[in-house]
Amino acid sequence: MDISATSSCANASALSKTAPGVTVFVCRSCRDDVDPNAEPRPGSRLADAVIEKAQESGIAVRSVNCLANCKRGLSAVLRSADGWSYVFGGLTPDDAEDLLTGARLLSAAPDGLMPWRGRPEPLKRGMVARIPPFDFTEERS
Repeated sequence: MDISATSSCANASALSKTAPGVTVFVCRSCRDDVDPNAEPRPGSRLADAVIEKAQESGIAVRSVNCLANCKRGLSAVLRSADGWSYVFGGLTPDDAEDLLTGARLLSAAPDGLMPWRGRPEPLKRGMVARIPPFDFTEERS
């Protein structure tokens, strides 16, 4: 998918297959509502798929035992070292490439905010929270 054609990032043409400064965390323990005892767990299948696809891209991916978003699982986080971080839920094992696309978008965002335009659909409808950077100062209207 060519995200540079639809991204609103100022440096969208510079988007590459990597996402420096962004790490993707995927919950391995997320279960399926239909079959909660299914093994391997769908969260584990998603984590494995993201890790496998990321090997080709160099994007940092880590699996975690629980993101405590069980009501909205399958869950993942895109954590930016210098910008905002995002928590997503309602994902499927087929959303691995979408998470990597989101990581690239976040990494290329000059203001540290993942642009809405160009964001894969699962990252639009599944957003749970946006977390400010550690050094964020209060916004005043």
